[in-house]
Amino acid sequence: MTLTKIRTAAAGSLAAAGLLLTLAACSTPAANQQSSASPASSASASASAASTSAGPCTGVKVVVDSASLKQSAADTSACVPADGPTLASDVLGKANVKIEGTAKYPTSFACRVNGVPAADFDIKHKGGTTREACDDKNTVSYWALWVKPAAGTWAYAQEGLDTLKLNPGESLELLYTVDNEPAAPAS
Repeated sequence: MTLTKIRTAAAGSLAAAGLLLTLAACSTPAANQQSSASPASSASASASAASTSAGPCTGVKVVVDSASLKQSAADTSACVPADGPTLASDVLGKANVKIEGTAKYPTSFACRVNGVPAADFDIKHKGGTTREACDDKNTVSYWALWVKPAAGTWAYAQEGLDTLKLNPGESLELLYTVDNEPAAPAS
């Protein structure tokens, strides 16, 4: 009976985390970040998708940080051209960030980003190790979605990748979190 209560609590925590992720994107930040400098032609901007040149980002700044996983295959930073509200999933696509969703939420949540964590990768946490099966049962580690206005601070997204809209100047970060650490993006 105790194991059932623990599993129920863990499932409730996962559901709450999912709801927070889904709801967090409601806050629409506006901002300036660093990144691409040349908006040359919109055709070439779209073709090149994302740029990492120095200077303020006039589009949407995208950051993927695998944090304690230390999996550089996932890590990226780019400025994606945007001239109006754009879905987070589209922004990530333009930044060449590949997302695999969870079984229950295939387009809302990120289970794997650029293949990380791989299905056979041991994720160390306070209780031992786990592997990501993308089955919505992992309650100790996940890709957290964060948004930031130009002149503001990071906030946990209130919507999922398929409904969150970002405006030019805002930042989007996918941050891998294990045992609730890191608690927020570094900058």
